[in-house]
Amino acid sequence: MRVMVTGGAGFIGSHLVDALLARGDEVHVVDSLATGSRDNLGEGATLHELDIRDDGLGEIAARVRPEVVFHLAAQADVGTSVERPAFDADVNVIGTVRVLEGARVARARVVFTSTGGAIYGECDRPAREEDELQPLSPYGTSKLAGEEYLATWNRLYGAGHVACRLANVYGPRQLSKLEGGVIAIFLDRLRDGQETVIFGDGKQTRDFVYVGDVVAGLLAASASPGGGVYNLGTGIAVDIREVHRLCAQVAGAEQEPQFGPARSGDLQNSVVDPSRAAHVLDWRADRTLAAGLAETWSAVR
Repeated sequence: MRVMVTGGAGFIGSHLVDALLARGDEVHVVDSLATGSRDNLGEGATLHELDIRDDGLGEIAARVRPEVVFHLAAQADVGTSVERPAFDADVNVIGTVRVLEGARVARARVVFTSTGGAIYGECDRPAREEDELQPLSPYGTSKLAGEEYLATWNRLYGAGHVACRLANVYGPRQLSKLEGGVIAIFLDRLRDGQETVIFGDGKQTRDFVYVGDVVAGLLAASASPGGGVYNLGTGIAVDIREVHRLCAQVAGAEQEPQFGPARSGDLQNSVVDPSRAAHVLDWRADRTLAAGLAETWSAVR
């Protein structure tokens, strides 16, 4: 297949590009390199250094004519979205519209990476796709807007675009700044002998899913019939104190974390129910947190 991956030089995107190249696809990466890196890209991928908000995106799509567009480029940091909501909306909403229009010109299907935790808001159980959506940050709202644009294009043009709501993804190549998750932050600081900080009381829970499992889910979604929305996560709640303990264990460190004030926009509980993906896509997250942490530590140590 001919495939385009926006944000393909980033954390999740580069792992997806690796998988696409491994199966023999022609892969075109669109990335501004604002947070992505050329070093993440293996041989065989064609890099188009471009911001998704640029008019040139449509020209590239028309020339390349991909069959599938995996749209991963985003402003993905909750804190940044709170501090700069207009910038967050510009990248995540306007950028997504640009991608949809480029895909329409190419007659390509879009697989959109949305967010699980930030879009559902607080939940007292693993969130299902049909649950009420109550984002508590501009980031969650901008991703929800992107999903609605996908649904509108599906109705308006008969497209089969699909959205995947990702839980907390972790693994090799994740940055410990900007969109970096807590695992990347903990492991980097433990490696460097620096202090680790938990914001809030550490009792907040998250659903941690390994990047390789997420890539398998995105590929399954691209081959699914019709459009739709799918949660990609484990359905397992783990609190941040336990995550720190496991990270310290895999790093061979004995230090205890420091505690700081809770951050604006952070959720207390964020876990997704992956049952629909299991039933429709035949997808499940295979790696345990312990196994995924061991692989991640091997890459960052």
